[in-house]
Amino acid sequence: MGFKGTKAEKKVHYDKRVRVLLSEYSQALVCTADNVGSKQFQSIRRGLRPDSVVLMGKNTLLKRTIRMYVESSGNTEYLNILPLLVGNVGIIFTKGDLKEVVEEVAKYKVGAPARVGLVAPVDVVVPPGNTGLDPSQTSFFQVLNIPTKINKGTVEIVSPVDLVKKGEKVGSSEAALLAKLGIKPFSYGLIVTSVFDSGSVFEPSVLDMTDEILLEKFQAGLSTVTALSLGANYPTALSLPHSFVNAYKSVVSVALELDSYSFPQADKIKEILADPSKFIVAAVETVDTSAAAVEEVKVVEEEKEEEESDGEMGFSLFDD
Repeated sequence: MGFKGTKAEKKVHYDKRVRVLLSEYSQALVCTADNVGSKQFQSIRRGLRPDSVVLMGKNTLLKRTIRMYVESSGNTEYLNILPLLVGNVGIIFTKGDLKEVVEEVAKYKVGAPARVGLVAPVDVVVPPGNTGLDPSQTSFFQVLNIPTKINKGTVEIVSPVDLVKKGEKVGSSEAALLAKLGIKPFSYGLIVTSVFDSGSVFEPSVLDMTDEILLEKFQAGLSTVTALSLGANYPTALSLPHSFVNAYKSVVSVALELDSYSFPQADKIKEILADPSKFIVAAVETVDTSAAAVEEVKVVEEEKEEEESDGEMGFSLFDD
């Protein structure tokens, strides 16, 4: 139930409510609420409880309350939300997971017919097929240049037709035709336009970024920094391993060219170059060593599991 009282009392009550929300919540979603009905709002509020609260109101009153709250509390984080309060907008204060709340809000969309003069939020396409209308209704299709044919005593649309483009106003003929066909091309609900989190404001698409995407972007950034460091010959923690490897390759190259200079690691490479068959032997030895190491790890793990199993039973296998 809404608060009942005089206009001045309602403003005071609204001011107190907003102040409480600002003090209790550090996360919020700014949403546009065009063409959203009261019943739809009730469903949204029920679906978002108990972690979220939907707040609507006049932008001027809301901005005034936020500014006064900032002055009295010293918390300037919510100043970043003021530029977003333009048009028919509302705020969803939440303590839940932001991505889950955005997905929950998206569930409450309601289909709506195309009304005359309404700006289309999406392209409207009439699909081909039987319309169920009798031949006397062909005038609607002729006005809109929609190709039709009579099939079994009813009007049939021959091919898909782009009836209304996104951003265009719906005309009377288009609205009448869609109504006759029983098509509700538009759907309305709260649309999240911005996300507020502890003073930071960003687009909802940021919430779609998974840990894998973040890791991929982070790795790409590391690769870029490494490449720049190597290209500029400026040592960093990322480029040093590559610099050491490149220096080692350079020293080995010098040792291979000069018979008068060598070192143990270069000697092994010289032996392999002189007799390539040794490379195969070295590779096999490496594989054998790795396999032996893996088997040794498996044996240790099995012995550890046996010891833990014996310990859990409370006695040793060798107890009397």
